[in-house]
Amino acid sequence: MSTERLYKTIYGIAKVINSTLNPSKVLAGIAEQATRAMDAKGCFIRVLDRSGAILLPDASFGLSERYASKGPVEVEKSLLDQDVLQGRIVTIDDVRTDPRFQYGAQAAEEGLVSLVVVPLTARGGAVIGVLRIYSGAPRTFTADELDFLTCIANLSGIALENARMYHALKRTSELANAYVYQTFED
Repeated sequence: MSTERLYKTIYGIAKVINSTLNPSKVLAGIAEQATRAMDAKGCFIRVLDRSGAILLPDASFGLSERYASKGPVEVEKSLLDQDVLQGRIVTIDDVRTDPRFQYGAQAAEEGLVSLVVVPLTARGGAVIGVLRIYSGAPRTFTADELDFLTCIANLSGIALENARMYHALKRTSELANAYVYQTFED
């Protein structure tokens, strides 16, 4: 990946992050930027549910609706995601046959072959999800590509955390205003 392409992608992601506080829109824009920068078939960003047991689909790009809605990823059943949620980067040469991948048959139908998964981290290093990049042909990801994807995943985690905090503060403000209004009416 050229340095120019790297900078353009990081700039594009920064623009997406600064354009909205809607988490779905931010992550969808990041998934698109990551897919295009990596010349990949697609990208999927999944975020842990409150229990930490399920990785919920938050955004994807380049993947069919059928594949994107194939079902939840249960952390307990996914050795791959267990590793990534411990902070490790995982690459798989062929998701169609690797037992660590939960949906191999669906991946084969989608035309997916190689995969890299990086942890999505928030402030303080807490892993809150995963960013997956899929190729449609066998591929070995370089160390520079893994560093680049880690950077994107870190930016994604920060953007998601900022959007969540904004929405929580907004909701708290709305509740406080409703309470104050109700108090004055009584």
